Amino acid sequence: MRLAERTEGLTASPTMAVDARAKALVRQGVDVVSFSVGEPDFDTPEIVKEAALDAMRRGRTKYTAVQGLPELREAVAENLAEELHLAYPPDRIVVSNGAKQSIFNALFALVGPGDEVILPAPYWVSYPEQIRLAGATPVIVPTDVARGFHLDLEALEAAIGPRTRVILLNTPSNPTGTVLERSELEAVAELALRHDLWIISDEIYRHLVFGAEHVSVAQLGDEVRAKTILVDGVSKAYAMTGWRIGWAVSEDPALVEAMTAIQSHLTSAPSTVSQWAAVVALRQARASVDEMVAEFDRRRRRMVELVRQTPGFELAEEPRGAFYVFPSIRGLVGSEVGGRRVYDADDLAELLLEEAHVAVVPGSGFGLPEYLRLSYATSLERMEEGFRRLASVLRVS
Repeated sequence: MRLAERTEGLTASPTMAVDARAKALVRQGVDVVSFSVGEPDFDTPEIVKEAALDAMRRGRTKYTAVQGLPELREAVAENLAEELHLAYPPDRIVVSNGAKQSIFNALFALVGPGDEVILPAPYWVSYPEQIRLAGATPVIVPTDVARGFHLDLEALEAAIGPRTRVILLNTPSNPTGTVLERSELEAVAELALRHDLWIISDEIYRHLVFGAEHVSVAQLGDEVRAKTILVDGVSKAYAMTGWRIGWAVSEDPALVEAMTAIQSHLTSAPSTVSQWAAVVALRQARASVDEMVAEFDRRRRRMVELVRQTPGFELAEEPRGAFYVFPSIRGLVGSEVGGRRVYDADDLAELLLEEAHVAVVPGSGFGLPEYLRLSYATSLERMEEGFRRLASVLRVS
């Protein structure tokens, strides 16, 4: 069968693949401890669910404008003004089926064949694939592992060439949990302005920070804000992953129009019921966010301790954001674990799922094949059980 050229080399999301394998084992009756999932284990706040039910009862179930429900765009604008002190009019906001589609829309509006996108590594698994689907080339720039995956600014500048169009940032980071510092973002802003580049800033985890300050590159001045597409949504902070609501924000009316036109031919607007629920989430559910963040912080500190106690796992700097820990497993590469030779994180992840019934995500999908991503979006009790299982299997010979 002949498929389109754009599908060559395209692979499914490894995070979703691991989650699917873990769920298949669960359906067979196997007790799996999952550190793979990239979503809060908390339920959506009751006030948000009630808002969805109310929307259905009131017949708010028809199409909305492609750009999104006006009331939701107003709520997003209010939220940005209150929390980030950024003033955007509602007509500069495009609501999509999750932050993933928002990034897709932005890339398709900005780049095409022959263009390049600067992408710090490790990166979220979908970034390079979306760049390639848009016809552009991802230019991978390693971060400073010794500094907890903070940007290598010299390498970043060296990667900029005549075909560079975009720098794609993610802070707090999936998979590392790194929160970029203001000084790093100021340096990126200066580079973007000097080379006339766009910045796509994925800030979907911005509420999930621990002992650190989240800074948006859009906060660093009018000039850089004019060249920034800020991406966010309700999935992570409000435990609404399945509701599929995200948004992209830009001051440029032509870019907003282009993203809206792209979306009009892909999906139209997202679920109307979900949009009404998101309005209430943004305006009335902040207390639930604060409670969830406090619990994530407790889990983060415990998982860092457990990772550092686990044979073969190395973690130089503890994460300050999101809900992931990203340890190196270099000490295990080339060794026999559980009677099997481990060549990279893919081998180890498969072994741990089969032998320990613990699901983790190999770092190959994030650009670092000698690392694992572990999510602490699970209870402390399940976390302790998972690491007991890991310790029983990770006996290196």
